[in-house]
Amino acid sequence: MKKIILAIAAASAVYAATVVTVNGKNITDTQIQEVLMQGTQGRFDQLPDEKKAEISQRVIDGLISQELIYADAKKEGVLESTEYKNELAKVLERVKVQLASKVWEKRQFDKVKVASKDIKAYYKANPEEFMEKEKVRASHILFRFKKSKDDKIENEKEALANAQAIIKELSGLKNNALNTKFAELAKSKSEGPSGPKGGDLGFFGQGQMLPSFNDAVFAMKKGEVSKNPVKTSYGYHVILVTDKQNAKNLSYDEVKGFIEQKLKVEAFKEQMQTKMQDLKKKATITFAK
Repeated sequence: MKKIILAIAAASAVYAATVVTVNGKNITDTQIQEVLMQGTQGRFDQLPDEKKAEISQRVIDGLISQELIYADAKKEGVLESTEYKNELAKVLERVKVQLASKVWEKRQFDKVKVASKDIKAYYKANPEEFMEKEKVRASHILFRFKKSKDDKIENEKEALANAQAIIKELSGLKNNALNTKFAELAKSKSEGPSGPKGGDLGFFGQGQMLPSFNDAVFAMKKGEVSKNPVKTSYGYHVILVTDKQNAKNLSYDEVKGFIEQKLKVEAFKEQMQTKMQDLKKKATITFAK
């Protein structure tokens, strides 16, 4: 299941792959990804792997429950009831208006054009916006906390001892020998979702990880293993920094698309204000007394 969840988190497939089937009804990775992006306001990819796995599992469980309830509702004749039909008619009327508005807004947005000279002028005038912060690539081995019903940690000493044993086992290793051994231990010992990938978390910037993890990893050097286990709400981590990227200025070509979209959105908002004022002038609007 962990592998499935991580695959969903990284999915960029052209077609929808089935993740789970409930009474013959397929739930796809595309459906799950849509719910994840809506629920995190588009910031799902920025979350740590552990949080991605946790939220993905909740979404999958929720979609399974939804299908089970819908099937039972059909069985009990809910879809044929007057109450259901009345509520459905209200929803369809509301969705009809919302969908028409959405399509109309998209058409208006697509008409907006941004000149190349305006994009270049914005890039030159706002250099601070295009400074890419320092990034770190790290791997970790996690020993999870097990919690009781009253949310108390039951195995903290054991998790700490396991993490300390890993640090001791890695002591004295460097370069390829260290990277290889760390990946082997992560695959066999780590209780985090990145374990099957050798613990690799990829590149991430300041503030994307939990505070204690973030502070520890950005204070480390490339090729260094954390001298002590790092404690977070998930458990104890042993961290290996595998690469570092210094802060840098992004080139015009790298950010051109972003600037164009930003300027287009700003122009669209201004045009919509003018458009709405014009529509209101032509409309008959009467407030109830």
